[in-house]
Amino acid sequence: MNFNSSPFSRRHFLRNATFGTALLTTPGLFAEQLFRTPPQTEGPFYPDKLPLDQDNDLLIINDNITPAIGEITHLTGRVLSENGTPLKDLTIEIWQCDANAVYLHTSDSVPKQKTRDQNFQGFGRFTTASTGEYRFRTIKPVPYPGRPAPHIHVMVKKGDRKLLTTQLVIRGHEGNVRDGVFNGTRDLIDRELLMVDFKPIQESKIGEYAARFDIIIGRTPEDAPFEK
Repeated sequence: MNFNSSPFSRRHFLRNATFGTALLTTPGLFAEQLFRTPPQTEGPFYPDKLPLDQDNDLLIINDNITPAIGEITHLTGRVLSENGTPLKDLTIEIWQCDANAVYLHTSDSVPKQKTRDQNFQGFGRFTTASTGEYRFRTIKPVPYPGRPAPHIHVMVKKGDRKLLTTQLVIRGHEGNVRDGVFNGTRDLIDRELLMVDFKPIQESKIGEYAARFDIIIGRTPEDAPFEK
């Protein structure tokens, strides 16, 4: 079952897994509620000094004409509430290592200065509009020493308040089964929600990929309401 083409609800999953297809034709049997995107550790390499260029294109820094090394990936998705309402004015941040497995963090990039891709931004931001959509141009993630599952870190903020910190991994990558952080998520459904298909863009002549990662934000009663 592909969980990444559109948001799925936990009840939808349970209906398929437990009750079979007959109940799928019974409207209103269960109130739908989308899966919350599970949290993951922030990790040690959130940039300790943010780059001057923080836009959503991680392949080009400022007016530099030399792009970053790596397989170009268009990462898109929507940020939704548990009832499917698009959430606007939220800041999506992503960060990841470059194609040479170097993060934009002094404790990682300084010792590896010779191999660091100076043309890779390493970090980007995007603010959602009324549709809840976000988009980034980045590279397909690569394994990192100690992290065999290639991954992209994702943080969602409302102003200065962190709503979610998580990571996405490449669906089907051989390193996933050996990655301690990814497998620290024990729930089968939660692991599914963190895996993303990186699909070749058929019309691309330079081997680009498209990846979609919808983010579902849960709220506690004391949270301030989201603007619609």
